[in-house]
Amino acid sequence: MKTSLINRRGFLSRTTPLLLAGGSTAFLPGCAVQGQTALGNTFSHGVASGDPLSDRVILWTRISAQQSPSVSVSWRIAKDENMRNVVNSGVSRALASQDYTVKIDALGLAENTYYYYQFESAGDQSPVGRTRTLPSSGTPDIRLAVASCANYPYGHFNVYRRIAQREDINAVVHLGDYFYEYAPGTYDWEGALARDHFPDREVISLLDYRGRHAQYKTDPDLQEAHRLHPWICVWDDHESTNNSWFGGAQNHNEDEGDWWVRRTMAIKAYHEWMPIREQSMAVAGTYIYRNFRFGDTADLVMLDTRLHGRSEQVDKADVEKINDPSRTLLGRDQLAWLQQQLTHSKNRGANWRLLGQQCMFGQLLDEKRNVLNADQWDGYAHERAVILDQLKSEKIDNTVILTGDIHSAWGLDICEDPFGSGYNSQTGEGSLAVELICSSVTSPSPFGDEEEALSVEKRMVAEQPHIHWVNFRQRGYVVVDLNPERAAAQWWLVDTVAKVQHQEHLAATMITELGANHLVAD
Repeated sequence: MKTSLINRRGFLSRTTPLLLAGGSTAFLPGCAVQGQTALGNTFSHGVASGDPLSDRVILWTRISAQQSPSVSVSWRIAKDENMRNVVNSGVSRALASQDYTVKIDALGLAENTYYYYQFESAGDQSPVGRTRTLPSSGTPDIRLAVASCANYPYGHFNVYRRIAQREDINAVVHLGDYFYEYAPGTYDWEGALARDHFPDREVISLLDYRGRHAQYKTDPDLQEAHRLHPWICVWDDHESTNNSWFGGAQNHNEDEGDWWVRRTMAIKAYHEWMPIREQSMAVAGTYIYRNFRFGDTADLVMLDTRLHGRSEQVDKADVEKINDPSRTLLGRDQLAWLQQQLTHSKNRGANWRLLGQQCMFGQLLDEKRNVLNADQWDGYAHERAVILDQLKSEKIDNTVILTGDIHSAWGLDICEDPFGSGYNSQTGEGSLAVELICSSVTSPSPFGDEEEALSVEKRMVAEQPHIHWVNFRQRGYVVVDLNPERAAAQWWLVDTVAKVQHQEHLAATMITELGANHLVAD
């Protein structure tokens, strides 16, 4: 049963919290004492929900001003925005050992239903959040907002505000680079935005990672996107450090301590600060791959292409290593799990299979058919071939790959060889899936000059037959709209991130019909 939309204007006017404007923070976000002095607000990092299922959802907050080792926090979840029709409630503890973050798995909820939730501690009440459970059966229309790559110093989070204000989405799917680990001045826009990173160094320690998470969650636009929608998240590399893999990272140096300590601290802070349900297997902390069922309309499979099992990146010119079957992007166990999920999804009759993951899956080659970026799936060609072979041999159609990471927007077909005779870019013959890549929230385009970017866009579509649309110039997000007949992608882009501005425009719409495995403009 579908739930009617609420009156968002009334809900917003009564519940929008008092926030510290992004960029004007003068406190230590990872330290409660200084936060208390500067803010005087128990819930200054907002509220969030995530990992919705048909009967439960994770609720999150942080006690932002506290000195005690343990603090009592009550919570409640209700069917109405006035919090009168309470369906579940309880009391938890915010612990210093968890950076005073609180996560509740609120149970006993009805499927495909809006709920409202609130926390209370020491007489202070949090903002009221809104969330939504997933459908358990049938084929309801599903809409997801897909986003990635938010660099705080590089611009205002206008994209998050636009996502917050949408009334037509079931959940936000965030594909990583929720924050960036760099020191101020390392990867910033040269404009004067007064949004310097905290702490004022590259994040390495647990305190550093907590502080960076905390800074991002003071941003009012990000807070609203969290408050009004459930999120389904995975990390990419910058939640730990640039170009990370299982055993190290490009941006981890010898003078920065032991990689495994840094990796562990990054993972701990992520689980503390994000509204994610920790998996039963997560003894070592890296098991964030998991699945979500949207009735019979779709299965969403979230993958970890960074920390769980990735082999170290190789030089893009090293063809032998790129095709080495011993190298892996997912890890053997995650790959086997993914294959099981794909088979099960087809067998149970789901219309669509969505793969939420970080790096570009489709081929991105130069004019001589050489790999341009070995950090993407192009650098792990054998494992990609294994997945494509399964889609082909088991006749698993209607797979939509959702991707972030690359700071640009793309729509493309996925085939074994886009330049071979087995693929027809006009009809889609030979295509096994499609890929939808969202632009970034703020992180910059690979091309600084707009005229150059436009020229490369045109050349990319003209020379690479499987790539049907690309935009290098603007920041934004994708809305993925699913029904039993087709999957549609709408790329929404904002005009600027250099100032606070909430206009957006629809840059492109592409669809793939059930059974087609082929994108066409709508």
